Amino acid sequence: MKPRGEGAKAARRPLVEGLKAADPALEQRFVFGNQEESKAPEPAVVPSPGTERREGKGPMGKAVSRVPLTTRVRTDFATALKRASLQRQLDDVFPNSLQDILEEALEPWLRSHGYLS
Repeated sequence: MKPRGEGAKAARRPLVEGLKAADPALEQRFVFGNQEESKAPEPAVVPSPGTERREGKGPMGKAVSRVPLTTRVRTDFATALKRASLQRQLDDVFPNSLQDILEEALEPWLRSHGYLS
C-alpha cells in the first residue's frame, strides 16, 4: 500500500497553470458580471396608495433593494425572534423570515419618530 499522497504528486500542477487556459472573456464576465445589465438603472418601487406594501418572499412581494446591517441584540430577543420566525414558517404565516419580521417591527417606530414619511 502506498503512503497517502505519493501517487498524487505527479498529477498535481500549479494553480497558475490552470489559470493560463481560461478564456479571458469568460474571466471578465465571471469577475465583473454582465456590464450591460448592471448599467441599466433599476426602477424605483413606489407602492400605490391604499394597497398593502409587502416586501420579501410573502404574498404580493415586491423587489426592494437592501443593504447589510449588523447589530447586537439581547439573547432573549434573538431567541424569541428565531422561535417566532420558525413557528410562522411552519404555520405558513407572513411575515416569517427574520428580515421581514424586523422590517415590519421597525417601520412603525421610524414613521412615528419622523424618519420615514
